[in-house]
Amino acid sequence: MLIHSMGVSVDGFIADREGAFGWTVPSDEQFRFHIAQIRELGGYLCGRRLYETMLPWETDPSMRDNELRAAFADIWCAIPKVVFSRTLNSVQGNARLAKAPVAEEAAAAFEATDKDVSIGGAGLAAAAIELGLVDELRMFRNPVVVGGGTPFLPPVAEDVPLDLIETRTFGSRVIYERYRRTRGESD
Repeated sequence: MLIHSMGVSVDGFIADREGAFGWTVPSDEQFRFHIAQIRELGGYLCGRRLYETMLPWETDPSMRDNELRAAFADIWCAIPKVVFSRTLNSVQGNARLAKAPVAEEAAAAFEATDKDVSIGGAGLAAAAIELGLVDELRMFRNPVVVGGGTPFLPPVAEDVPLDLIETRTFGSRVIYERYRRTRGESD
């Protein structure tokens, strides 16, 4: 399955109007949950900004300052990543630059693993959603309204039917919502 998972505001934004997303910092309980989810992945497709945001987990030893963060860093470093960028000439860590369109790179990621693959970065995920490639949406809905910014979901030309398959409320009052795309006969 191709999964799009992000922290969002109640009004559906992954970053506010200034590009800030500090309100999405997970509690320890939520971080453990993230670690368990990331451990299940066989690949990650990411846009440039997400890649750059996550790169310190692979390059900065200070990111391993406690047991939880070290566990996450170990898992994150092990996941093969494909970075979509028009501006980067090279990438670091367990990553490579995309050479093909998102549909082809997603297919290649699935061929390389028997696990789920995740996709992140607003523009990249939007393109995959528009192409009908995303199978699951996972939202960590934070108790804040930001009023604008980068949306979690793009505008779509047709309805995308979903089944709510899991919810969880964390002690921090963040609500996890997991939706699976309902595939019709023609999908």
